[in-house]
Amino acid sequence: MNENVRKRNAVLAQTVIKGLESRNMTGYYAENKEEALKQALDIIGEGSTVAMGGCQSANEIGLIQALNEGNYHYIDRAKMEPRESLLAAYDADVFLSSANAMTNDGIIVNIDGNSNRVSCIAQGPHKVIFIVGMNKVCSDLDEAMKRARNVAAPSNAQRFDIKTPCRLTGKCADCKSPDTICCQFLITRYSHHADRIHVILVNDVLGY
Repeated sequence: MNENVRKRNAVLAQTVIKGLESRNMTGYYAENKEEALKQALDIIGEGSTVAMGGCQSANEIGLIQALNEGNYHYIDRAKMEPRESLLAAYDADVFLSSANAMTNDGIIVNIDGNSNRVSCIAQGPHKVIFIVGMNKVCSDLDEAMKRARNVAAPSNAQRFDIKTPCRLTGKCADCKSPDTICCQFLITRYSHHADRIHVILVNDVLGY
């Protein structure tokens, strides 16, 4: 990443953090993946039960490997039936997620197909930790929605190799395909519960 872009990201992150604080959420800045990993583990705490909703960014900073190798109870949904893993996630100490996009004043946008991720973000686990690369920060809610629909969704459609128009065109068609991954839209603009939502902003390109 260009050094001037990194400097800009570091300044912008402080604006995002202030926005999160105004919304009863807690923000952190990590200069790199290593700092992000340390911050995430500090928030999680040893012995915690941790669930995840397909968070590519958590894998990219090495968090899933650290959870598997450390003193944590990581709920690996790949080893469980979907309904079983969902119910376990609702009762977890910590739920890991990223954001499809977020605004520079702290609003978080996520789109989901099966809705396991957005439902756990909205309610259930005691804490939610977002791992968010600065590449996902947008100027306002309109731009964040556009990013979620035209960047994140088509990229995930490619990842899962599903039959949606966006997989073929690279942009949202507002489809009603049986394979659509845009079933639920969650806009997180405020948290009623202090110390529940934590956002780690990473000065790197992470996820989709």
